[in-house]
Amino acid sequence: MMSSPCCFIASTKLIIHRLCRHVQHRRLPHVYSIAHFCRERSQSPKAYYITTPIFYVNAPPHIGHVYSAVTADCLHRYKLLQGYNSRFATGTDEHGLKIQQAAGSAGKDPLNFCTEVSESFKHVFQRCGISYTDYIRTTEKRHRQTVEHFWMILQSKGYIYKGTYEGWYSTPDESFLTETQVTDSTDSEGRRIKVSTESGHKVEWMNEDNYMFRLSDFRTQLLHWLRSNPNTIEPVKFHHLVLQWLEDDDIPDLSVSRQKSRLQWGIPVPGDPEQTIYVWLDALVNYLTVVGYPQNHSKWWSVVHHVVGKDILKFHAIYWPAFLLAAGLALPQKIYVHSHWTVEGKKMSKSVGNVINPLESIEKFTVNGLRYFLLRQGVPDSDCDYYDDKVMKMCNSELADALGGLLNRCAAPSLNPTQVYPWFSNSCFPAEGLGGKAVSEDYRMIEAVSALPGLIEQHFENLHVYKALEAISACVRLTNGFVQRHAPWRLDRKNPKEQQWLDTILHVSLECLRIYGILLQPVVPDLADKILSRLGVTPEERSWNSLNFLMKFQGRECALEGRALGPDLGVLFSRLERSQMKGKTTKMGTQPKSKS
Repeated sequence: MMSSPCCFIASTKLIIHRLCRHVQHRRLPHVYSIAHFCRERSQSPKAYYITTPIFYVNAPPHIGHVYSAVTADCLHRYKLLQGYNSRFATGTDEHGLKIQQAAGSAGKDPLNFCTEVSESFKHVFQRCGISYTDYIRTTEKRHRQTVEHFWMILQSKGYIYKGTYEGWYSTPDESFLTETQVTDSTDSEGRRIKVSTESGHKVEWMNEDNYMFRLSDFRTQLLHWLRSNPNTIEPVKFHHLVLQWLEDDDIPDLSVSRQKSRLQWGIPVPGDPEQTIYVWLDALVNYLTVVGYPQNHSKWWSVVHHVVGKDILKFHAIYWPAFLLAAGLALPQKIYVHSHWTVEGKKMSKSVGNVINPLESIEKFTVNGLRYFLLRQGVPDSDCDYYDDKVMKMCNSELADALGGLLNRCAAPSLNPTQVYPWFSNSCFPAEGLGGKAVSEDYRMIEAVSALPGLIEQHFENLHVYKALEAISACVRLTNGFVQRHAPWRLDRKNPKEQQWLDTILHVSLECLRIYGILLQPVVPDLADKILSRLGVTPEERSWNSLNFLMKFQGRECALEGRALGPDLGVLFSRLERSQMKGKTTKMGTQPKSKS
């Protein structure tokens, strides 16, 4: 639900306070110094590699998959804005017992079954504006070759041995479990069963002669890595969780194959066709396949960042680093972890029938609306709730009314009949704050918007995209307050001094909009493009280096001043109405799960 007016105002004040503290903490001048960030960029590695999990193809994509993809897409676009050579990989995991069973139940050849579902992921991602550079399928020949090579490296170094696995296995999770990870339960018919304590899925007892990986050998190294790099796993609560697992839980050796008699749909163990490689080892190696391992991969592998759901954290923060250590490869620079989405307070579930179809959500709320809502409401630390009314209220308030209203008002011919970027007057708005028409609240707004790029960078780097959007939204409210306070529509354009002040009000407001437009590009690229195009900002003027806010206030030249505005592209974001929601369902019958 939307906040009350008092909470709304208090929230805005808190964000502005943080923005101003950010200025002081970073020792930035009151107006954002782009030179500071240019120096930072020149000292940073220029390559960047971001991945989503690859998604299991036992059913079509849902809103949780889109959230993972949009999160990674946002980080990828953000790095591109900063001048990085960014690579962004996603794809589908297509091996395993669950796929073998699903294809059989559908009466389809496994590869054809996988291709159909994988194409549905591609289609959804295309509709959602996911700008991946690489799409990987684990059934591809290049991936099979990479997995085989990786296996032989681990085996040649003595980390894989033939042994017997006896214990619990969850087919839905494709996961081996210890005694402490299972509990008693009953099935729908009242029969006693064992289930995973984490997922709730039924587990079965296994006794197989398999290949084992010496996972226990890497416990000390993993602990040292995480203790020495406390920011490797974000948010920090998940970093602490992995440390707790390593410190408190038993870390036995891991079965990394299944007997072919049980699992045919997978990659055979090199030299032993009677065994099939464990689906998680197969799946995790996709990140190396994309960058060309074992040749020419080091440029990208040294800057790899993973985005994963909390349900697959153990595979990415324990198994995967252990595999990499065994192979002599660098560990991930960062593992970004996000929580799950509930629907009207309930877990998404096939049996409940409340799995959200992203394509139908787009029909209701548009791509911009869906992307903005997911990133604005998605808090990585805790599960987030999705319901139509919540999406509608947020998009109407922040995109249609606040941001769209600001653009429409400040670019309107009634206020700006010449349709040019107005001139700024230092006499009306002096940097010293004396003798002009600006008031103290106006200077606080300038401080807040000046600090915004640095704060957004900090939040993006920590996967706090929701905090970044909260800060932008607070500044938009300040800018609307600035315009409302000075009411330029009441000024007399025939009076030269009042015309000068009117131009200054519009110049400041358009400069704020320009900053918001640039910063919003990773989140809502189409909507940001409409803002910047309306302001007459060229494609070359939309990078992170263009965040040189209000240059005339600093006594420097503004290239946009006097330039013709772009064409009026219509309403920035059309208000959503409840009548649009009627008759449209957003629920699907199944909910697939990401694999790696």
